[in-house]
Amino acid sequence: MAKRKVKICVISDVHLGFVGCKAKELMRYLKSIDPEILILNGDFIDIWQFRSYYFPASHSRILQRIFKYVSSGKMVYYLTGNHDELLRKYSGLHLGNFILDDKLVLELDGKKHWFFHGDIFDVSIHGTKWLAKLGSIGYELLILLNKLVNFFLELLGGKKTTFSQKIKQATKSGVKKLNNYEVAAAEIAVDNGYDFVINGHSHQPGKKVIRTDRGSITYVNSGDWVENLTALEYNNGEWKVIYYKDLTFDDNWLEIEAGDLP
Repeated sequence: MAKRKVKICVISDVHLGFVGCKAKELMRYLKSIDPEILILNGDFIDIWQFRSYYFPASHSRILQRIFKYVSSGKMVYYLTGNHDELLRKYSGLHLGNFILDDKLVLELDGKKHWFFHGDIFDVSIHGTKWLAKLGSIGYELLILLNKLVNFFLELLGGKKTTFSQKIKQATKSGVKKLNNYEVAAAEIAVDNGYDFVINGHSHQPGKKVIRTDRGSITYVNSGDWVENLTALEYNNGEWKVIYYKDLTFDDNWLEIEAGDLP
């Protein structure tokens, strides 16, 4: 099966180094596409959760895949997020066709697209960073508990559940906070003449038009590779949210290629 040609692929919130990262699924997806441009839109490596004793081979192979894109001449942008904010001291780094930065503006088919992670508008991150990091630890424990519960549900023939998504959906204040920062991003985008805002951060994939008193923009979020397993693909002037669960794969893409770590 031939790889799908993709003009631009955006992935965010992979959280390499975190126990909840679905690295094997991401590798399968990456092996199925042939992107001209790859944009890693924040929280690609989870420095907050990084443990020297936890960085399995499946996570290392993702890094290896990115290096392979770079070495083959594909354009790769690494945009920093809150979980990999330590890399922001190197913002503006250009190494051939690899660029590390905090944001990116591209004009595509006559429309201006503004890419950034999204955490800069999240007051809960910047106001009390220590509390955000504490919440991140709680999130890790929730993911581990979720894995255990799903293990027993499968044994009993039940359907898997996702604790964190249910909690987010049930929390009105969380929804309000999400809407607030999306609108804030939209207002600044309109003021700067941008047509599209592309974020990660919220782990909520989707595409919608946001209308403000200043004008309207199209807001697109790439989701994550912990819960939703989603990416954005741009082809023929259109952004599409890609769900891993909706894709079909060639079994050969699961094989370790020459040069991959064992």
